Amino acid sequence: MHAAMNLEQARFNMIEQQIRPWEVLDAHVLHLLSVVRREDFVPAAHKALAFADMEIPLPAGQCMLAPRVEARMLQDLGVQKHEKVLEVGAGSGYMAALLAHRAQRVITLEIHEELVALARANLQLAGVHNAEVRHHDGANHVPVEAPFDVIVLSGSVAEIPRSLLGHLKIGGRLGAIVGEEPMMRAHFVTRVGESEFRTIQPWDTVAQRLENFPEPSRFRF
Repeated sequence: MHAAMNLEQARFNMIEQQIRPWEVLDAHVLHLLSVVRREDFVPAAHKALAFADMEIPLPAGQCMLAPRVEARMLQDLGVQKHEKVLEVGAGSGYMAALLAHRAQRVITLEIHEELVALARANLQLAGVHNAEVRHHDGANHVPVEAPFDVIVLSGSVAEIPRSLLGHLKIGGRLGAIVGEEPMMRAHFVTRVGESEFRTIQPWDTVAQRLENFPEPSRFRF
């Protein structure tokens, strides 16, 4: 019993000390964070870190985003029950689980085979049936189900590919972390018309790179 109590205390502390101070105040998001068991998406070796303010290592040299980044991303995307979501970078499946609780359907792409298997198993264990993990390179593959209401890049990119924005529905949103170490910004791009996009950059963070997305030359002539 004691271990379970500690777990719940750690979860409560994560929400109160890391997530709320990051201006995540959406009641539905906060509720999800208390019911979707993050510890079940963390590799066994790192279970003790499930609620720590850090990026937790995953197989294949990848890592989970920090909890506050996942929570703020989820809140700022404002996913609705009727919406279809594409995630690039499934990792352990935790973000897909959060998204799936808010969306009609989630398709999440993962380049590393062992993470595909891990994310699938974790989502099944968590009883999430409207999120599907596919083994694809998200930088070079868009599912036939496009266009999407929401696209989430669960990792950072140097820039958001124009091609990806073309796979948003009108009114659709894309969330990504953009820039170079040590300073990256969250970008939320809304497709407001056929060729019109509106971008806001509400917060800073740092996140691991997604693979195979374009890296613009660092040289400026």
